[in-house]
Amino acid sequence: MRSELIISTYNNPKALRLCLVALRNQLQPTDTICIADDGSGPETAEVVQAEVSLRPEAGIRHVWHSDTGFRKAKILNDAIASSTAEFLIFLDGDCMVHPVFLKRHFELARPDRFSSGGFLRLPKEASESVTEDMVEEGTVFAQDWLQNAGALNRYSNKWKAGAGIRAKRALLEHITPVRRYWCGGNSSAFRDKIMAVNGFDTRITYGGGDKEFGERLSNSGVRGRHLRFTAPILHLYHDQPYKSPAEIKENRKHTLHSRKSKSCWTDFGIREREASAR
Repeated sequence: MRSELIISTYNNPKALRLCLVALRNQLQPTDTICIADDGSGPETAEVVQAEVSLRPEAGIRHVWHSDTGFRKAKILNDAIASSTAEFLIFLDGDCMVHPVFLKRHFELARPDRFSSGGFLRLPKEASESVTEDMVEEGTVFAQDWLQNAGALNRYSNKWKAGAGIRAKRALLEHITPVRRYWCGGNSSAFRDKIMAVNGFDTRITYGGGDKEFGERLSNSGVRGRHLRFTAPILHLYHDQPYKSPAEIKENRKHTLHSRKSKSCWTDFGIREREASAR
C-alpha cells in the first residue's frame, strides 16, 4: 500500500518549516509527501526545496497554484488527482505532529473508513517561542512545557497531547459521543474512495469544506473513526483574515444539503469537466 501525506499551506513558511521538522521523527513515515500550496510566495518554495535537499528519500513534491483568494479545496483536489498513492493522510502546514501520528493513521486504515481527529491549539506567545530544536527534541510535546505554555487549560487537552496510557486514550476516543466529522488537519482515507465522491467541493471557502466532504464520504459508505487522543497534533497560532461569517453561513447550507440529500457526489470537485457533461 503506497501512502502519501498531503500538507496544505499558505504563506506561513515558519510554521511549515516546523511542521516538516516534526515529520522527521515519525515512527512510520509515508512513501511520499505532497505540499499542497494555495498560492504562497517564494519563501515557502525555499522551505520546501531546503527540505527536499535535506531529505531526498522523503519523496517531497510541491503542488502550487496562483493566489486568487482562499482556494484550499482546489489545491487539495490537485494534490489528490496527481497522487499515485493508494492511501492519503492530510495535515495542515501550521501543525506539528507527535512521532506516533502517521503510524496511528496506518493502524486504523480500512477501505470503508476515514479516520479524523482534532488538534491542541497553542496560545500565540507559546507558538512564537517554538524553535526547530524544540520540535526536533520533542520538547513541544512535554507535559510540563505545554502546561507552562497555557495549552493544558482543559483536562481533555492532556489526553490530546498524548498523556497517560495509550490503551486508555484509544478507549476514550472510541466511546466519546461526538460526531465523526472529517477534519482536514488530521485525517486519512483511501484515494479511490475520495475520487469516488469527486474530492472537495470548490465552491466552499474557509469554514465548512471539511465537514461537507465528510458527509459525502459517509453517504458513500465510508464511515468516520475518531482520532481524538491517539494521534497528537499541536496547532500553531495564526491570524485568520480570510474568515468570513457570511461565507461560513453559506458553507453550512452546502453541508446540510449533502447530509439531507444523502449525496455522494459534487459537480464542483476534482473532475469538473466530466461533471459538467453529466
